[in-house]
Amino acid sequence: MTLRVLAVDDLPPALDELCTLLREAPEVGEVVGAGDALKALKLLQADRFDAVFLDISMPGLDGLELASLLAKLSEPPVIVFVTAHDGHAVTAYGIGAVDYLLKPVRAERLSAALAKVSRMATPASRSTPDAMAALPVESGGRTRYVRRDDVLFVEAHGDYVRLHTRGGVHLVRMPISRLEEYWEGTGFSRVHRGFLLAVGAVLELRSDSAGGLLAHTEAGDVPVSRRHARDLRDRLLEAAQRGQLGPGPR
Repeated sequence: MTLRVLAVDDLPPALDELCTLLREAPEVGEVVGAGDALKALKLLQADRFDAVFLDISMPGLDGLELASLLAKLSEPPVIVFVTAHDGHAVTAYGIGAVDYLLKPVRAERLSAALAKVSRMATPASRSTPDAMAALPVESGGRTRYVRRDDVLFVEAHGDYVRLHTRGGVHLVRMPISRLEEYWEGTGFSRVHRGFLLAVGAVLELRSDSAGGLLAHTEAGDVPVSRRHARDLRDRLLEAAQRGQLGPGPR
């Protein structure tokens, strides 16, 4: 199938360049451009597009706000963000974007994004992806992805979180309260105001020198506050009964 794509950018030269790149791609059959988010929203409400390539920083309604609105449509288009800023990647993936391209867009990155769009735009793949099953980690100009299943616990660090895995610690710009919302119902439990714990990663419960409760994992001990202790014990018992406690695959 060929894709029908909407490109959105408030800067005319950037919009023209993006439209040209998309029209040159063999996967794309038609490209429509929009100079602001409100025009894009009207086009999307009036007609169907397979994908939206969307800038973030725009006056009025920005790209992230538009994407949040599109996610509520009965048949939302696939979202790809195209931006000059790398600081919104976690939020973008949390909204459900399948890719995050940095300007200037390289041909190989656009091709990879369109391959993802094509897979998602086929009828058998229209279900919403688990966008937060992995988090992008930016370091030294490079991006790597940390899988949720590899995270043993999360530690709050101001506006950031530290993802503790068996292989090391990774810093991501996101408040722990926001990550708790995304990972609620995926096996993680808030056990302390500063910690989010993968219940299945708990090897045992311990007492510290002051009589407090610690959840022991392969990546270290996690403090458990009194108000969360009973809930954690109940969840651990349920996980043990299902055979879901202890070290997972390495």
